[in-house]
Amino acid sequence: MRWIYLSTHLDDAALSAGGLIYDQTQSGTPVEIWTFMCGFPPEDDEPSPWAQDVHKMWGFSTAKEAISARRIEDRNAAGILGAKAVHFDFLDCIYRRGSDGSWLYSDIRQAPHEEDADLPRQIAEAMSPRISRDDMLVCQLSVGSHVDHVIVRRAAEILGRPLIYDIDIPYLFYQPEQLAPKSAGLKENVYTVSEAGLKFWQEAVLAYTSQISSLEYAFNTPEKAKESIKSYWSEWNGIRLLTVI
Repeated sequence: MRWIYLSTHLDDAALSAGGLIYDQTQSGTPVEIWTFMCGFPPEDDEPSPWAQDVHKMWGFSTAKEAISARRIEDRNAAGILGAKAVHFDFLDCIYRRGSDGSWLYSDIRQAPHEEDADLPRQIAEAMSPRISRDDMLVCQLSVGSHVDHVIVRRAAEILGRPLIYDIDIPYLFYQPEQLAPKSAGLKENVYTVSEAGLKFWQEAVLAYTSQISSLEYAFNTPEKAKESIKSYWSEWNGIRLLTVI
């Protein structure tokens, strides 16, 4: 039985479930991390002012440089966890334009733009041929309402098959009030994570060296990131996953 973690961006699965992924792979379960919004925009496409600010915060000068480096970070993190990294080519919201050439987004918490209405179907169609009957799919709840997380959750639900949901980290730290409405109608189960799993979870998160500074106050240094992951783990000695009742 293969477990597939549907990761919106290049760090989401490791942040939200890295310890469980490690324990699963150590027990012999094949695990893959599928990241969707990590495609390359055209090289001649001048980044939006927002994207330029994000690149600067990450320490990069171009989208190509940023995405290339982040894909390497992701493969390194997946290797720490014993998982396989799979990268799709959909664009992050900071790079998406509308049909008139205007930028669709200027903030991650905007609602999906009407010109992205077909994007969940496109993502679902890209996933479907790769999925086997016995695969277990883990999708993020979209706590935090990041527009890309919302879109990927919709894509997963289009597939019409059983899903497991994990809770978006670090967004749970900043908007915990969203957990209840985002998990309405779902049953919660605790999955134990070992102390070794915790250690490698922390190491995997720190492998995303370009991202730490942008993860807000609970995660924006290596020390804070490690401590926050430990505090999340210690509440349950693991993590909570949710399924349809």
